[in-house]
Amino acid sequence: MTAPVAADPHLPGRTKITARAVRRVVTAVTADAMEVPASSVSVELEDLGGALSIVAKSPVRLTPLGRSTGGSSLVERLSSAQSTISERVLTLTGSDVRRVDLRITGAELQQRRRVS
Repeated sequence: MTAPVAADPHLPGRTKITARAVRRVVTAVTADAMEVPASSVSVELEDLGGALSIVAKSPVRLTPLGRSTGGSSLVERLSSAQSTISERVLTLTGSDVRRVDLRITGAELQQRRRVS
């Protein structure tokens, strides 16, 4: 699988982005959207007629009980992450994303920070 890239029409040649490079970009974008380390994210990519289908497995970052989450529910945060992943992958690779499935593998609690 390679992603098409728009280039200057006056320059001859082609630019290809390998499947491995696209996978690494999707992993990094997913980790950023989920606020977890990239090492805890795994992705599976499928070509659906020129568009990507992404299955991302990742933990989700949660705030400890009793702390404010900024008013958004977990479902709203995951929906927002799906949109962010789709938009950023398109921007960075030029690949159209048809579907983003998030499979939550665990929870990572944000550590409370003490002020001295």
